[in-house]
Amino acid sequence: MRLRTLALVLLPPLLALGTMAHAVRAQDDGLRIGIYFGGTSAVGILFDLFDDSGSTELTIGTFTFRDLSLSVVRRHRFGDGDLQPTIGAGLWVVTAIPGEDEQTGLALVLRAPVGLEWNVSGDHFVNGDLNLNRAIFVRRTDPEDDLPPASRIIPLPGLSYRWLSN
Repeated sequence: MRLRTLALVLLPPLLALGTMAHAVRAQDDGLRIGIYFGGTSAVGILFDLFDDSGSTELTIGTFTFRDLSLSVVRRHRFGDGDLQPTIGAGLWVVTAIPGEDEQTGLALVLRAPVGLEWNVSGDHFVNGDLNLNRAIFVRRTDPEDDLPPASRIIPLPGLSYRWLSN
């Protein structure tokens, strides 16, 4: 059961990554790879397919190494310079490995990052953002806990370093 749940959680982002890689070849734009802290995970890796107006970003991370966090977001950049404001929208899925007498935890969250991207030098970028998150589905690890997701927007800051891979 746990393996099937993990496969169901991993399949959509892996398909998205394959689509992103194909799009890089087709559009001849670019792919940045990076590391992410905060926001959707304590630490994670990211794949960022960019074009003239923005980027499609896939992040894979964890908070405690007993969970898996996946996010796909479309970001748009504004302006023309080394420092550009960004805004985006996407989905974030978190799954928690159950302990004894627990079930697999799962959360589906709408994510809207607002931030700044700085082109430090040529192929190196730093991005800081505030992620505005709203849970739309939650299944907690405690099978007795059937509380609905919180209805408020939860802000979480994030920071990433990205470098051009091609």
